[in-house]
Amino acid sequence: MKITWMGQAGLLFESEKATIMVDPYLSDSVKKIEPKNYRRVPVDESFFNIKPDIIVCTHNHLDHVDTETIPRFLNNGGNISVLAPKNAWTSLRKFGGEHNYIWFNRHTTVTLNGIEFTAVKAEHSDETAVGFLLNDGEKIYYITGDTLYNSEIFDDLPKNIFAVFLPVNGVGNNMNFADAKRFCEIINPKAAVPMHCGLFDNIDMNKWEYSKKIVPEFYKEIDFGKIL
Repeated sequence: MKITWMGQAGLLFESEKATIMVDPYLSDSVKKIEPKNYRRVPVDESFFNIKPDIIVCTHNHLDHVDTETIPRFLNNGGNISVLAPKNAWTSLRKFGGEHNYIWFNRHTTVTLNGIEFTAVKAEHSDETAVGFLLNDGEKIYYITGDTLYNSEIFDDLPKNIFAVFLPVNGVGNNMNFADAKRFCEIINPKAAVPMHCGLFDNIDMNKWEYSKKIVPEFYKEIDFGKIL
């Protein structure tokens, strides 16, 4: 599975089975609402040449359900499966098209293209927010979505997580460095990828003190060989 960080909470998963986008934010739309949250890194327009089979949006905030990014994929032809929890699902369906908008609340499991997606608890200011597990039959990847540390989350998780992708920026109801470290020490993944930094702020994720971290670079494939 090739995994590329698209910035903020955006991820691109590519395999022979499917091309999957998670929370793509490829605009500067948040700046119009909150001027301090402007892009520090320009958009890589080449991502819009990709035709995803599946889009997953973890919750209904603009940097996750972006009204300037999502329609560019949905209006580019094809039939895309769009997974989202209640609030995000309601927003996404308004974009229309011949797409499969799938209600993806906590404890829901959906199998698409031979890949299993399972929604798990997230603790965030969108009360319907979820994280999810992506099981491609070889490895289990855990995308937390935006979340604070909440012990109930652990009840939803397996013991054999290959990699976790989690926020560490410490604002907007997300975990900070300390809580993200505690979180990872409990779930014990083989690798942990910090996110949600560097686009709206100048947080240096290299300063996150977790031994199994892999700090991603904008628009580049994540190299798990650095840890494994």
